[in-house]
Amino acid sequence: MKNENCIFCKLANGEIPTATLYEDEDFRVILDANPASKGHALILPKEHYENLYELSDELAAKILVLAKKMIIKLTDVLECDGYNVVQNNGEIAGQTVFHFHMHLIPRYKGDHVGLGWNKTELTDEDKDDILSRI
Repeated sequence: MKNENCIFCKLANGEIPTATLYEDEDFRVILDANPASKGHALILPKEHYENLYELSDELAAKILVLAKKMIIKLTDVLECDGYNVVQNNGEIAGQTVFHFHMHLIPRYKGDHVGLGWNKTELTDEDKDDILSRI
């Protein structure tokens, strides 16, 4: 199912021109219009899913296999030093377009791309609480 009001549905299905790196029956991989670094790409399903929670296990597995193939190829093409594979779910987690997508962000020495967080320590209380509820 596609959402006619979703810009990523339109990008994924070729209704809006993109710099397409790869396409198959399920996905389109495009260069991000507002890249974090040179070669930043997005994997977009052609069907509309708001986030990871809505994907079937089969489709989720295909996305990770595709991400691996793309970063292997793009690492060689871009001569980058590493990759971040990023996927956000929910506004609080940084999702701004509510169509599932995965970011493939090439990393270069000294690029200053701002991905990270302040590390804390796992407390015994948090560990026990989480483990008791799983």
